[in-house]
Amino acid sequence: MNKLRLIRYIFGLILIGFMVGISEWLGEKEIIFPEVAALILGLWIIDKKVWTISRPMVVLLMTVSALFGIFLVRYSPLPILANIAISFTFTSLCLFVTSTTLIPITSASMLPVLLGTNSFVYPLSVFSMSLLLVCIQWFFEIKGLHKVVCFNSNKSPYRQSPWHWIKLLLWLIFIAVIPVYTGKMYFIVPPLVVTFVEFSSSSAGFRNRPVQIFFVLVASAILGTFFQYTLHIVLGLSEVNTALLLFACFFLLIEVVAKPFAPAAAIALIPMIIPQQNVLSYPLQVAGGAAMFLLVAMVFFLKCYRWKRAHLLVCFVPEFIRSRIPRPSKRTV
Repeated sequence: MNKLRLIRYIFGLILIGFMVGISEWLGEKEIIFPEVAALILGLWIIDKKVWTISRPMVVLLMTVSALFGIFLVRYSPLPILANIAISFTFTSLCLFVTSTTLIPITSASMLPVLLGTNSFVYPLSVFSMSLLLVCIQWFFEIKGLHKVVCFNSNKSPYRQSPWHWIKLLLWLIFIAVIPVYTGKMYFIVPPLVVTFVEFSSSSAGFRNRPVQIFFVLVASAILGTFFQYTLHIVLGLSEVNTALLLFACFFLLIEVVAKPFAPAAAIALIPMIIPQQNVLSYPLQVAGGAAMFLLVAMVFFLKCYRWKRAHLLVCFVPEFIRSRIPRPSKRTV
């Protein structure tokens, strides 16, 4: 890890600690916005353009999406499955109309719907955290702590047709039916929906690592659950210290994996905001949801069944196993 990256990690810990500390001090769980951790990875840690979007649009779309989710919870008489569909449709329209790729706005809108959050503290926190994130990212660039990234490109790298978004919506509804009607809502926790959209829409290299991404998501859920249950619930450590220790370990995990995936950061933070009696079941539900979303994305959107055997081997067999598979020697003529 180089010095500049370490400085950005330290800033990330400070921002997460600040957010969780304010939440704990005021007794307002709605202040904790899990996608902040994902945005820290995407805007601060990763040295390339993760999302095609300008800084003002990051703040605008995140805030508008959070407000829309709150309005759904407060004023929609429809059942939760319908509200999930409406939330996803709204954020998909935002992405399509603005030609931007900030998929985490899906989580910003859907999180209050799934958790039943109706306080305007939540969108205020989303606005404040988003503004801090882009301002500090700009500060990093002018101080040479981060590579200069052009966010305001006029062309989206993967602007999809309306039919693509309709298919995503239909599959989301199909997957969400059982969790919604059984009460196992963490199968469709919003960062997993973000993962589903990213895998189905992006052309990024992580689509060639579905097995690795699955294990990173599950490991993040286990890590978040372990710290929240053991340190905070059992040992009584403050939430801010729990969060700082959690993300110190999470950032170390990211360095070991060497392929950061932003939704995993949000997955790790969610155990701090869900009902504490549900914390221990959280990793199992995340594992089931991640498997389902990744399977649908790989089969029905990427059509991996058409890939060549070598491509499938790279995608579905972990590198440490592939490296031990003997390769056939070339015959000499």
